[in-house]
Amino acid sequence: MSVAAYMTYCLHDPVDGYYASRPALGRDFATAPEVSQVFGELLGVWVVHEWRALGSPDRFHLIELGPGRGVMMADVLRAAARVPDFLAALELALVEASPVLRQEQSARLAAYSPRHVDALARVPGGPSLIIANEFLDCMPIRQLVRTEAGWRERSIGLGEDGALSFGVGLPAEPPGDLRPNGNAVEFAPGLEAITDAISLRLKSAPGRALFVDYGPDDRSPDDSLRAFTQGVQVHPLESPGASDLTADVDFGRVVSLLSAAEVDVAGPVGQGDFLRSLGAAERFETLAARNPERAEALKRDLLRLTAPDEMGTRFKAICASSRDLIVPAGF
Repeated sequence: MSVAAYMTYCLHDPVDGYYASRPALGRDFATAPEVSQVFGELLGVWVVHEWRALGSPDRFHLIELGPGRGVMMADVLRAAARVPDFLAALELALVEASPVLRQEQSARLAAYSPRHVDALARVPGGPSLIIANEFLDCMPIRQLVRTEAGWRERSIGLGEDGALSFGVGLPAEPPGDLRPNGNAVEFAPGLEAITDAISLRLKSAPGRALFVDYGPDDRSPDDSLRAFTQGVQVHPLESPGASDLTADVDFGRVVSLLSAAEVDVAGPVGQGDFLRSLGAAERFETLAARNPERAEALKRDLLRLTAPDEMGTRFKAICASSRDLIVPAGF
């Protein structure tokens, strides 16, 4: 089978898939909201600012793609609660397929009456703000390798010892908008559907879509498939369905697809620059002053989120917007 099919089965099988059977997000692989509440709080500042940029509509949809355990959205809304008109106007929609995660999100966000949907298109029309943290990196990818006979699909099958192993399969041509940097390249086939759904919504009503994720912006990824269990990186073919699978995002292709769909694109910018522009350092200083016994730990959290040798440059933010809006905060 292809790498994309393998990822789909491992992550989304309704019985044995990772998201269906193991609500361990944040324990197998730490996301930014799990590192510090400040990440979500700063996104709360961001969504309030952008709601005002939309003209402070009386009703709008706040949408999260892949909300995980609902931790980030809880932090977002706690910060946004300082603006009562914002809370009064929002209708919260969570795009989530996993029944296990839906239950946890419903419990954590019960005060905001979230609506669960399985696709962005199922959220009713109207002004919207969409946020997605580490959502694109979970999309199944195809991997291609260059051989003497041309490009071929990387595949997964059984080796001579009966264990899963990588091999080379049928001929396959990479999409024309990829930028290979060697003899291997990978891409997410579902990325076009996501950018099409985003652009359709942003062209039908005012809105923005913010993605924070990791990957290169100067080339297409090549061999970035990884698996994590209990915070430890393991081989991607080890224990299918029991590990969180992830792959780098091709930010150049995201920009290309969104631009072709005729929406405005800001970024990508490094996560460190994005968070600092929203007041990350000041927020951490305030927390440290209130909790001096945690000052050193808070300093480490700030560095982890923003330092170039941590998450500051490898992670990036990119924002798609309806035409004729002001530049979004952080960009």
